[in-house]
Amino acid sequence: QVQLVESGGGSVQAGGSLRLACAVSGLTYSSYCMGWFRQAPGKEREGVASVISNGRTNYADSVKGRFTISRDNAKNTLYLQMNNLKPDDTAMYYCAAGESLLLREGWYNYWGQGTQVTVSS
Repeated sequence: QVQLVESGGGSVQAGGSLRLACAVSGLTYSSYCMGWFRQAPGKEREGVASVISNGRTNYADSVKGRFTISRDNAKNTLYLQMNNLKPDDTAMYYCAAGESLLLREGWYNYWGQGTQVTVSS
């Protein structure tokens, strides 16, 4: 059974930092592209960042220079370091396992339940 379990969400003030983690089990982790997506209330889910096993990454323009995605293939864990957070970053954050660095939901097969990030001004 494939499981993706996110952690690390919370409430911070603008300018603060959070580090999200996603523990993955039930699949060959190193074979998958891993991504972070987010969904704010009333908005569609959007891609944030993705990474493949060799470390190549892709970021949404809105988070470039502020967020860093990384993965530990030995621990089957995905991370998202979020710095200089803004109120617009408030959303439910999901990790996903898929087939492409492209930040589109259709490329991702497995999803976690999400962790909430709230940024106050």
